Amino acid sequence: MLNQAEYIWLDGTEPTQELRSKTRILETEGITLEDFPEWAFDGSSTAQSPGDDSDLVLKPVSFVDDPIRGEGNYLVMCEVFTPDGEAHPTNHRATLRSVMDAGGSDLGAWMGFEQEYTLFEGTRPLGWPEVGYPAPQGPFYCGVGSDKVYGREIVETHTLLCLKAGLMIFGTNAEVMPGQWEFQMGYRGVDGESADPLTVTDHLWFARWLLNRVGEDFGVAINYQVKPVKGDWNGAGAHTNFSTTKMRNPETGKETIENAVAALKEKHGEHISVYGAHLEERLTGLHETCSITEFKSGTSDRGASIRIPLAVAKQGYGYIEDRRPGANCNPYQVAYMLVKKVAGL
Repeated sequence: MLNQAEYIWLDGTEPTQELRSKTRILETEGITLEDFPEWAFDGSSTAQSPGDDSDLVLKPVSFVDDPIRGEGNYLVMCEVFTPDGEAHPTNHRATLRSVMDAGGSDLGAWMGFEQEYTLFEGTRPLGWPEVGYPAPQGPFYCGVGSDKVYGREIVETHTLLCLKAGLMIFGTNAEVMPGQWEFQMGYRGVDGESADPLTVTDHLWFARWLLNRVGEDFGVAINYQVKPVKGDWNGAGAHTNFSTTKMRNPETGKETIENAVAALKEKHGEHISVYGAHLEERLTGLHETCSITEFKSGTSDRGASIRIPLAVAKQGYGYIEDRRPGANCNPYQVAYMLVKKVAGL
């Protein structure tokens, strides 16, 4: 039976890569990853190649059920390659794969992302008055009621689609700024699930694609800018939870976490350089952030670069939260930096 496979990839837009996709009609009954064919595309239209040498290749690397089109249809994550078989410079998933193959997989890393975003209707966040500003921040975080929460139907639709696709969505909540939301993707303690860096980052990109598609149906744009509204409003981040086998071990956790934090401090500038565009607008030392020029770790401190959750500090093992990545970050790059620096590669 012929069905639809949506090939998804990241383009060459700077400073923040954008999602692209196109539909392939295939015989999908009993399909495996190897059955999805490679597919050429015009890289000159995605800021990935010149017009006189435009052909690039999509190579399927993972797939999930397409919850919009239904049974037998799939969403297919692809890496971008040159016709010669080389990973394209914009292919940051390949870079993550390389560090995992070079020893990063030995860490036994688990990951989770807290993806914030802002719903925009026209030029303003959803629910904001046409003139002026809404009430100050305070009542909107995890709020309930039509005077506090805007866009819940969009969020609920997206959540159900993620569940139907088999993505590792952990939860959702309204955020501090009206019109801003968060969903969490990654480790959730379910038997048989793998929260390894490649799987979780793929799932986050699938979830972002689904969120953008839902936005199309509701006539709302999904904004991942780190500071979508200037002024006394919270920015938008992608706080990243990270652990290794030794961090989760009661006998080695405390020392391993301390060593990991020290390694991340040493390379703070390298992390900032790939953690999202315009981070200086968000990492100001205000609104639950640490200044971009400073590195600070602390227990239960939402003004730190690296937060140690209170429960982790008390028990002496668990995970760390890197609060530096912006909402517009490429999770492949964030995962690459964390794995590389913690593993000492």
